[in-house]
Amino acid sequence: MSLLEVRDLHTSFFTDAGEVMAVNGVSFDLDRGQTLGIVGESGSGKSVTAYSIMGILAANGKVVSGSVKFDGKELIGCGEAAMRKLRGNRISIIFQEAMTSLNPTMTVGAQIMESIGLHTDATGDDIRKRALELLGQVRINEAEKRLKQYPHELSGGMRQRIMIAMALASDPDILIADEPTTALDVTIQAQILELMKTLQKELGMAIIMITHDLGVIAEMCDEVMVMYAGSVCEKGSLRDIFKRPAHEYTKGLLNSMPSLEKVTSLKPIRGTVPDLLALPKGCAFAERCDETMKICLRKKCPLIQLGDDHFSACWLNVKDRGGEVNG
Repeated sequence: MSLLEVRDLHTSFFTDAGEVMAVNGVSFDLDRGQTLGIVGESGSGKSVTAYSIMGILAANGKVVSGSVKFDGKELIGCGEAAMRKLRGNRISIIFQEAMTSLNPTMTVGAQIMESIGLHTDATGDDIRKRALELLGQVRINEAEKRLKQYPHELSGGMRQRIMIAMALASDPDILIADEPTTALDVTIQAQILELMKTLQKELGMAIIMITHDLGVIAEMCDEVMVMYAGSVCEKGSLRDIFKRPAHEYTKGLLNSMPSLEKVTSLKPIRGTVPDLLALPKGCAFAERCDETMKICLRKKCPLIQLGDDHFSACWLNVKDRGGEVNG
């Protein structure tokens, strides 16, 4: 049994303009100690998938259907009290912007200790000792001094380390990292990624890495799930995705990456993401794809198994295997 099992997850936001179908039928497994990368451009449903798992959707958001099981227990519909015991305790999240996630009116020490007090049994001096221990874990020097500082007094990389320390307060089983390095320069980004890999080995936790950056995926992940317009278009091992991409969107993402091995012009993906208020009947990527067939416009392709753990939702894979694509 996997630590986390997500099955046919559908999440929508209900607005005055209509239902925004942000996540459409997402399924995946996450094992202990594994790193799963969820990649896709803005609006693909990556973060909403994570927020659905954590139960922290906006007021107009709702998990319409599907199942999320953590350690064998169903989370959808389990109630806010049960989720509060789980959230920040066994499943933690690092948000994208540390500066907007940290309270500017409180010292970082107060915020770390508040997290420890909420999610562990520690009390009194033990909370402070644990806070200092966490700062050491995330490789922050002069820990006593840092506890007394406010977020604006720290660098971007150090604020992100503070966020990681808070997320690790209760030794979680799963750490969800939502674009944790977007606002950081390349050098600091490398340090944060290396820190996360080291902490994962030390603590044995699983990581869900949400990003639009394929370089981060290549550096961090064992398994990769590529999302587009709320759906999974391809998933597989890191090697499958980078060496044997089987969906035209995945190929487009890879082709738009600069390469040190060969000097070629970047090939951007033309067009824009479809309106989630009115998703097309067929493949959501069809209007931007150079290989679109008639069936792509009429019918959405299910995930086709190409290997042991390699799946792609592209009619070209059916055609290549001699299947019927005239529907």
